[in-house]
Amino acid sequence: MNEFVMAAVGLVLLLLAGDALVRGAVNLSLRLGVPALIVSLTIVAFGTSAPELLISVQAILDGVPGIAIGNVVGSNTANVLLVLGIPALAAGLATAGADTTKTYIMMIGATALFIGLSFFGPLTWWHGLVLLAGLTYMLLDAFFEARGHMGDKEEQPEGADPSMRGWKIAFFLIAGLIGLPLGAELLVRGSVVIARDFGVSETVIGLTLVAIGTSLPELATTVMAAIRKSGDVALGNVIGSNLFNLLGIMGVAALVGPIPVPAEFLRFDLWVMLGASLLIAPIVFYRTNIGRGWGFVLAGLYVIYLWVVLQIGG
Repeated sequence: MNEFVMAAVGLVLLLLAGDALVRGAVNLSLRLGVPALIVSLTIVAFGTSAPELLISVQAILDGVPGIAIGNVVGSNTANVLLVLGIPALAAGLATAGADTTKTYIMMIGATALFIGLSFFGPLTWWHGLVLLAGLTYMLLDAFFEARGHMGDKEEQPEGADPSMRGWKIAFFLIAGLIGLPLGAELLVRGSVVIARDFGVSETVIGLTLVAIGTSLPELATTVMAAIRKSGDVALGNVIGSNLFNLLGIMGVAALVGPIPVPAEFLRFDLWVMLGASLLIAPIVFYRTNIGRGWGFVLAGLYVIYLWVVLQIGG
């Protein structure tokens, strides 16, 4: 019973923290004169990826590296199919105004780099350095992009408050950045105990339950962004989170200890992750909204993916 309560408390905390982070990020972008998209690709993306970082490093230290790589690969797949699919299915995402072409190409490049390195596994310190070098490039690019947009005028997304005081913006950001990983930790800890009681393997737990649990911050943030009509924050959050997961989390985790790449990942899961990322290319390049039709396709594909993984794992 305690595990169910822990999971429920974690879910509520994730939803509240997701709302706080979106509010803080949107108003920080307004205060700095930086487009909300840039903030979502950095602060929001890193904050919502914190659970994956904490869990992956802990998995290496606990001697279960399969959960670490399964967490990231499964989370990236869930970010595209589930995190974009559910809000789109419910109400649609207004992403037509989001110019994410460059960062999306970077995400595809990071995905290809990670898959290539995985074939030279197990992932060790030198793989980690290569991935972290990619993360450094991404951060520098975002920094110079933000400098170039300082002072730009853009349509204010819903939830923006030009009169919001600096301390309140900081409070929302800090509450979101602290609440998201804490909520995910409670949710995942309770869920993993429940899953083990049902005899589910560690690999399947990493690809499904842990991946979904650590993707809930992205889902909570995207749902709140959809409600606040901040479609650029929603799409930027997913792309930025996937970049950070591959380059930052796996980079740090590989420095902590070696990460074997299971054969089934090389045959199936890595390619599903790449395919899911390529699936949203028309949305990015043609700058269209993610309507309910897209939401049905994305969410439906994720359900099929989960079924296949459970069948293989069983």
